[in-house]
Amino acid sequence: MSMGKLAGRVAIVTGGGNGLGAECARVLAEHGASMAVVDVDGDAANRVAESISAQGMPAQGFRTDVSSEEDVKAMIAQVKEAFGRIDVLHNNAAVLNTDQRQRDRDLANLDMEAFDRAIAVNLRGAVLCTKYVIPVMLEQGKGSIIFATSGLGMQGDMSLTGYATSKAALMMLPRLVASQYGKQGIRGNAVQIGLAPQHEMPAPLLEIMRDNHCTAELGTPRQIADVVAFLASDESSFVTGTTLVADGGFSSHTPSLVAMRALFEKMGRTGM
Repeated sequence: MSMGKLAGRVAIVTGGGNGLGAECARVLAEHGASMAVVDVDGDAANRVAESISAQGMPAQGFRTDVSSEEDVKAMIAQVKEAFGRIDVLHNNAAVLNTDQRQRDRDLANLDMEAFDRAIAVNLRGAVLCTKYVIPVMLEQGKGSIIFATSGLGMQGDMSLTGYATSKAALMMLPRLVASQYGKQGIRGNAVQIGLAPQHEMPAPLLEIMRDNHCTAELGTPRQIADVVAFLASDESSFVTGTTLVADGGFSSHTPSLVAMRALFEKMGRTGM
């Protein structure tokens, strides 16, 4: 039995079948949590759960479309039945596949079906999971609800209008959780996630992103998962109703910083 900081806890990670969600599920399990890995792709959820079980930690996969109230209600009941309690909910699920990216464009060229899908999965999904997990957490008088948001929810960009709008709304949900249920022991927080590449990206794009970070390198999925584990645990017991930014300082500086740095370096070299 693990004696980690999440020992004895039960955690749900939505969108846990791959990428950042899978890494978060693995790291929460490492810290001792029993894991409910939730994904619309049931096979992917089961694979991640099996990989966690193989390391000796209890884990089960649950096929759930978080945008469906019926699915979410059933999933929360199944997790409670399987594990007896629910201590942590990480609302990580989001739709951002290639087809979605191509249709979730700038406002004038926005495919409204893609917009509705972004809101349904990213925002409604998080609301539904939160709605149905709160009564379970109230029974034990304790719980941590975490929302995965993004710099795109804070800063305007060229595309992904629906995604950005949904992620901005996800910054309000932890404040509502904290305000409405804090006195009953439930905390709500969001993680504003920076770029933690999980797949190949064009080198010139990575270079632009790296230049705009205030760290030597771009982020890794593990670095994001470590922040989620902190928010899930009692180490963050006095942190609630807020958004913790884990983006290597990307959103912390003026848009002109990179050009100014280059200018100052040039002046230093030439004595301008």
